[in-house]
Amino acid sequence: MDGPAQVSQCPILPGSSFTYKFKVEQVGTYWYHSHTRGQYVDGLRGPLIIHDPGNPFHAQFDEEIVLTLSDWYHKEIAELMPKYKDGGGMMSMEPVPDANLLNDTQNLQVPVQPSKTYLVRVVNIGAFVGQYFWIEGHTMTIIELDGSYVRPTVAEMIYLASGQRCSFLLTTKVEASQNYPIVASMDQSLIKMSDRVNTDVVGWLVYDLAQPLPSPVEIKEYNPIDDMGILPYDDMPLLRKPDQTIILSLNMEHKNGGSQYTSYFFNDVTYETPQVPSLFTALISGDAATSVATYGRSSNPFVLEHNQVVELILNNRHMINHPFHLHGHQFQAVWRSESGGGDFPVGTLTEDDFNQKPVRRDTLVLPNGGSMVIRFRADNPGVWLFHCHMEWHAETGLVATMIEAPLKLQQQSIPLAREHFCAPSGTEISANVTNEVDSLPKIHEKTSSLALGPIVLLLAGFVAIPTVIIGIFWICKKGQSDDEPKYRRLEPSLEL
Repeated sequence: MDGPAQVSQCPILPGSSFTYKFKVEQVGTYWYHSHTRGQYVDGLRGPLIIHDPGNPFHAQFDEEIVLTLSDWYHKEIAELMPKYKDGGGMMSMEPVPDANLLNDTQNLQVPVQPSKTYLVRVVNIGAFVGQYFWIEGHTMTIIELDGSYVRPTVAEMIYLASGQRCSFLLTTKVEASQNYPIVASMDQSLIKMSDRVNTDVVGWLVYDLAQPLPSPVEIKEYNPIDDMGILPYDDMPLLRKPDQTIILSLNMEHKNGGSQYTSYFFNDVTYETPQVPSLFTALISGDAATSVATYGRSSNPFVLEHNQVVELILNNRHMINHPFHLHGHQFQAVWRSESGGGDFPVGTLTEDDFNQKPVRRDTLVLPNGGSMVIRFRADNPGVWLFHCHMEWHAETGLVATMIEAPLKLQQQSIPLAREHFCAPSGTEISANVTNEVDSLPKIHEKTSSLALGPIVLLLAGFVAIPTVIIGIFWICKKGQSDDEPKYRRLEPSLEL
């Protein structure tokens, strides 16, 4: 379970509800949002923090601050998405945000006290642009990325793509003599064809309300810390010699002679939501669940064997950066080229050329015209999406489906209530999309009328979340291998 309609469940229809009950063993900084028709662009999103009673940095801070970064559109997704998909010409590109927000507002004031240390959690809940983030007159000591602890790393500026999170320790000044700007600045390489957007949002660390709120110093060059050089807190070594390597090459196609955008592709396949949720297909297909043909080509499926080390090689044949997010895992960020570095040079690099203690994240930026390598152990049976976390790209097909350990997955079951829940939407729950399983009813492969949005999260203790149109990303039942970091299980309930 993690929420995407037609992947792990049927859609939650207007006026209906759905309750998720799950146990979570993860801790840290996450977020939740809708998975359907780009709804999170309109604001159906927010941070979700899971406190760790065994936090190794607990004694080093006094209080917590949560900050969200988000691009914002004045028009709703129902108007913006059709125009993006069907027209506008080659130079229109993705819809340009109308504003930049800090905690869903502008001119945010964050009160602080002198000589204190704060744990600041920053989440980019935006739909499109990456953000440069800094606090004038202060340094940040990074201790967590995407829910994974890291070795304390000092930075003056960070970069967060859509979906990424960063937590850092910030120690305030001894004297409360002035206030300091908090600045988030949109990555203008993604919106450089437009001059109508205000790319910066400014807030303040407020030491003294009686003091002025100064304007930020103009930045001539952005120089964020490189997350590839940050080390995992537990020193987990590189997963060497992968059992399975998947190469995904990203591209985009125009239609009508190049005058309009149409679709994004992984290996010449544009993802379309299947008529039968892929999880249901995996559960009912018996031995055929290990065949990619069972799931239909348009779902862009890849079958992973249980407990094997999986390597994903990403080639970006497009002109902008893309943040890629994997459900169900924190992967190792093994290697990344510079922008314009071309496809990954298969066969020319050795294991010694890779990060020997790679940082773990669930979202990583693929550079424009470049490539990157990530690895993870397939120890979490399920159906997990891998997709670009720019909503415009996920909605136009830049998605793949990881069918992980399907035979192991068949040892689990879905509550029978799914039949009653799925019936109103007309979703098939036991049909055979590709006619690969003789015992199942046969239907033609076609796609659902639902469009798929991005992804989200889930996390700690025993939880019951009443939700409308909200997906949850991460893990329902996580089987840890010896390679994975061990977290203390949270016993109290999380009330949302």
